[in-house]
Amino acid sequence: MAFGGLANDSGDGDNAEINMIPLIDVMLVLLVIFIITAPLMTHAVKVDLPQASSQPNEVKPETINLSIKANGTVFWNAEAVDAAAWQTRMAAAAQQTPQPEIHLRADGDLAYRHVAQIMADAARAGLVKLGFVTDPHTQ
Repeated sequence: MAFGGLANDSGDGDNAEINMIPLIDVMLVLLVIFIITAPLMTHAVKVDLPQASSQPNEVKPETINLSIKANGTVFWNAEAVDAAAWQTRMAAAAQQTPQPEIHLRADGDLAYRHVAQIMADAARAGLVKLGFVTDPHTQ
């Protein structure tokens, strides 16, 4: 019996080969569909865009160098200032647009509480751009 029987009377064993013909048919149909639809996907509407000769206006924010010596002396752009002076300058800098960047340089022997005080004053004034400047060559 060639078809439909559950009993295997022929004695030749099961056929373990995969029938490749349906797989090849499906692949060929998909290939034909791809060949037909690929040129349609490149269709685009051609528009003459106007030419502009403007360049973006990038305003670089001011950089404020804030240095603290080991004895606690604070320098605002190489000018020695006291606590009241840097707090008022920070409040004025926070009102500028774009807001200036603070580059904080602190002596290695300085107690951290001085740096924390400067950072707290900057945050209280509304300054959000604060960076630490270090020397990678010293250990």
